[in-house]
Amino acid sequence: MVDSKYDVIVIGAGPAGEAAAMKASKGGLHVAVIENRKQVGGSCTHLGTIPSKALRHSVRHTIRYNSDTMFRDVGEPRWFSFPKLLQRTEKIVESQVKLRTTLYARNRIDVIFGQARFLGQGIIEVTTPMGSREVIEYDNAVIATGSRPYRPADVDFNHPRVYDSDTVLSMQHTPRRIVIYGGGVIGCEYASIFAGLGVKVDLVDSKSRLLSFLDSEISDALSYHLRDQGVVIHHHEEYKLVETSERGVLLHLVSGKRIKADAMLWCNGRSGNTNNLGLENIDLQANHREQLTVNERYQTSNPAIFAAGDVIGWPSLASAAYDQGRAAATALIGAVENYFVTDVPTGIYTIPEISSIGKTGQELTQENIPYEVGTASFANLARAQIARETVGMLKIYFHRETLAVLGVHCFGYQAAEIIHIGQAIMRQPPGANTIEYFVSTTFNYPTMAEAYRVAALNGLNRL
Repeated sequence: MVDSKYDVIVIGAGPAGEAAAMKASKGGLHVAVIENRKQVGGSCTHLGTIPSKALRHSVRHTIRYNSDTMFRDVGEPRWFSFPKLLQRTEKIVESQVKLRTTLYARNRIDVIFGQARFLGQGIIEVTTPMGSREVIEYDNAVIATGSRPYRPADVDFNHPRVYDSDTVLSMQHTPRRIVIYGGGVIGCEYASIFAGLGVKVDLVDSKSRLLSFLDSEISDALSYHLRDQGVVIHHHEEYKLVETSERGVLLHLVSGKRIKADAMLWCNGRSGNTNNLGLENIDLQANHREQLTVNERYQTSNPAIFAAGDVIGWPSLASAAYDQGRAAATALIGAVENYFVTDVPTGIYTIPEISSIGKTGQELTQENIPYEVGTASFANLARAQIARETVGMLKIYFHRETLAVLGVHCFGYQAAEIIHIGQAIMRQPPGANTIEYFVSTTFNYPTMAEAYRVAALNGLNRL
């Protein structure tokens, strides 16, 4: 017996699911969202982007208070525990949930809490937290179930001192020393956070340098500042065994090294949340990372099923997930202006933060593109000096002949905000997307954005 019917069912209430639901509803469709948590927001709100960035913000202010001599007139340096700083994130998460819940109500989107499972084409069963079952018919569905940390079978994640990027946000103690396995974005962000709290950090990375997809100079700068904060970085290392005890963790590496710590944070890969969806009942199959493959319309191999967000893999960013969700719903509605998200800025919230868009110097060299680079050091910017945030730089890569901006890379204070100016210029039509814009445009003074003018002049003087 069918309990209800909808034009569109969206599975997952994270960024991609929310955006898809809103777009479909505004397109005049009858929409429901199925969420297996007790509240909307997805991992982004409850486990990922929001709480981790709120935590970073608190740590950064703690560092500022303890390192700036101006604050000695207020009091002596203070130490804050990890659980204490987590308390602030709870209030922010509550505010986000309240906002998102209001959005669904305002757009008349039904939210059904429970675990969704496809029974067949056009039919979904929802198992509610109370154990009851509801059968729903649909015309189209959007899978936006996100991802979860990859957990190898030989690591005991039930041990109280072994964490992943989800469970670390429930840590009830502050370790004196922590080993972080995985030198990707999440691993580097948490290395900054724990180092900022005065925790001794060992960061184990299987590659030759951190975040190798970044411009090499930016990656090197990150490594330098992590080490300056006391982080010990181990490159070209793979784990062999994770030995646990009541006192902590002993990480055995293939090289023979052993790292002893009070706690371990596993940050090595993520898997798509598709394992309980009953994909076999709608002729869909996830790949080896449990992710779904989509075409340029975010449509899976089943024409009635779309997918967006982390469950489809790259770039696995909340910002991209919002756009992917809207794009999937746009395609579902049948609008002509459907688009595929490709031009995505990278935002990495280490301390200092990193953001980039476009080509790196390595990529331009490999593609034999004649380029020049302009740089601006934050140490020479008045606003950075005023804010006492002089660590960092802005790099602009541009074509030597057309002067078109090819890539922008930023490391330091407000990097994730600054990048959008370069992004806007790169998206302009040929002739309007040149580095000369930054020279012929008056910027407010003093601002961090002034770095564009300084970098542009530096680059043009190289020609």
